[in-house]
Amino acid sequence: MSITAGIMLPHPPLIVPAVGRGEESKITATAKACEKAAAFVAQQAPKRVIITSPHATAYADYFHISPGGGASGSFAQFGAPNAAFRADYDREFTKALSAAAEREGFPAGTLGERDKKLDHATMVPLYFLEKTMDLSQTKFVRIGLSGLTAQEHYRLGILIKETAEKLGGNTVFIASGDLSHRLSADGPYGYNEAGPKYDARIMDVMGRGAFGELFDFSEEECEEAGECGQRSFVIMAGAFDGRDVKAEKLSYEGPFGVGYGVCTFTAGANDESRRFLALYEENEARRTSDLRKNEDQFVRLARASIESYVKNGTKLSEPSGLPPELTKRRAGVFVSLKKEGRLRGCIGTTSPTQSSVAREIIQNAISAATQDPRFEPVRPDELEKITCSVDVLGPTEPIASESELDVKKFGVIVTRGARRGLLLPNLEGVGSVRQQIEIAKQKAGIRPDETVSLERFEVVRHY
Repeated sequence: MSITAGIMLPHPPLIVPAVGRGEESKITATAKACEKAAAFVAQQAPKRVIITSPHATAYADYFHISPGGGASGSFAQFGAPNAAFRADYDREFTKALSAAAEREGFPAGTLGERDKKLDHATMVPLYFLEKTMDLSQTKFVRIGLSGLTAQEHYRLGILIKETAEKLGGNTVFIASGDLSHRLSADGPYGYNEAGPKYDARIMDVMGRGAFGELFDFSEEECEEAGECGQRSFVIMAGAFDGRDVKAEKLSYEGPFGVGYGVCTFTAGANDESRRFLALYEENEARRTSDLRKNEDQFVRLARASIESYVKNGTKLSEPSGLPPELTKRRAGVFVSLKKEGRLRGCIGTTSPTQSSVAREIIQNAISAATQDPRFEPVRPDELEKITCSVDVLGPTEPIASESELDVKKFGVIVTRGARRGLLLPNLEGVGSVRQQIEIAKQKAGIRPDETVSLERFEVVRHY
């Protein structure tokens, strides 16, 4: 047996009456749907339940699987210490999953537990399960999320599926996760139009069981929406890899500025057309190949510089035969790298530091691949998946106010004293001048309320 069923469940603490103290009446549709979903789980008579939680121990580059024989927790931090729960862990499954991850060189295991207590995103599902089944007769596996890509989250789901197949016994997956936290001005993170759009889209995708479309959500879209459960849903999708799935949407509402969606999923027969990670990687390989075929000389030079340095540790010399716009001109240059559509490095200069644009590209391409403090250096095995873009900056000019900016046309430089931040124009997920300035301030370590001087510049972007 593999994963027989799954549910997508939100985790608002106030849905527990001891916490809500009447507020739970405002999300009765969600509560009833959660009860129905919990009954659906009980019908599977599961030997074990996998719970992925956005509020369990999480790392940027590692998936934490809760170790030991079990854990307890309560809603004391929400004013309800008597609302307490216990989950006994499936040691055998945890050991087998960790061993599978180690064999695959996959970053998951039981290292680095920071807090053994159950988190609320685990306890809310337990609250509803307790209504329909004896929790002491079921083993649990609690897994945190990570800062890794959607592809890695899906790959973890595949490892979970394979482990369940190896050990046998009915296994049910609970993907704990709220939706957008930016549905209203009085919500926890204010309002952003990306919030309702995200919720409508994710409920459509999950309501159809169209798990392959989860790869189409950009990081920028998810961040703008302030979502909570996306990566949890992706792990569950991986656990159903290669299986037909019957999906049912039970409810959606968002009265507190946070979206709550409930769906159930029943595994069907094997279906090779639903091996979504393999399909995604095939499509991504074709897309990357097409991009490379059409790269102009600026980008080809950046790629050659990266490959020379990453493979051999040597800095590329300026090639002969380059056009005058690369050899006779000086300008600031930014080189951006992406892997599977996700930023993998970006370094640049606002004004020229080399004798030509070509040399500027060569130097900044190496820096983008090896010196961006947000990322580990690019490895040789990643090069085939890396795509590049090169921005050549025009001269900067001071401006009096943000009204002289255009987020699609102009980049911006903000300055306050010695602190200086730059943001390029026409970036995915940056839809307004105000947002552009806020991000530039953040990069410079300037507070949002501090005044700054502004400069603008245009760029020529090469792909």
